[in-house]
Amino acid sequence: MIIAMWSGPRNLSTAMMRSFGSRADCTVMDEPFFAPYLAVSGKPHPGRKETLAQNETDPDRVAELCTAPVAQDYFFQKHMPHHMLDGFPMDWAKDAKHFLLIRHPQRVIASYAKERGDFEVGDLGFAPQRRLWEDLGRPPVIHSETILQNPSAALRALCAAIDIPFDPAMLSWEAGKRPEDGPWAPWWYKGVWASTGFGAPPKAMPEIAPHYHAMLDACLPDYMGLAGSALQI
Repeated sequence: MIIAMWSGPRNLSTAMMRSFGSRADCTVMDEPFFAPYLAVSGKPHPGRKETLAQNETDPDRVAELCTAPVAQDYFFQKHMPHHMLDGFPMDWAKDAKHFLLIRHPQRVIASYAKERGDFEVGDLGFAPQRRLWEDLGRPPVIHSETILQNPSAALRALCAAIDIPFDPAMLSWEAGKRPEDGPWAPWWYKGVWASTGFGAPPKAMPEIAPHYHAMLDACLPDYMGLAGSALQI
């Protein structure tokens, strides 16, 4: 079974990849369409050179990799909706189990700006995420804060929603790098590399610089449209 998680950046997505990767019955894949996205869009990104050199850039070939046989029962794939540019294949996803991972855009912007100050609203992926949710028939949505507040209950609910058994192994992992981590990991994964499980629930909403306020306003309607359907624990 393919399990496709659709998340924006700075959104607990790599921790979720660690969580599913801790299962003995699960293989994981890290943002396979990122290299084709970079190649076609030409966008600058931390790790762009390394990603293009080390990863498959043909979206059709990536789609084949997404349906390649794996030894385990489940094939967890971490995807970002804004990586799926017009013309990129989606046939590979027709039989997959999908879910969306969301986070409040103000928290996303505050976190993203620490690593990459010059970015656009499209880099956050809220509008593509909501469109994809509709296109996929409104699959389950889970909020990152829900997971951090009660990882065991949240993951049990998520597993039930995508019709797989919960495994307590999902609650912890060993610190350090993983072979599946993308070439962009040195820029973004330092926190996950140091972790052994999900962190504490978030505190007060972080402040963002005034020049990000318009970006926040642009993201909020799509975020709210998804948050209203998020799993409740």
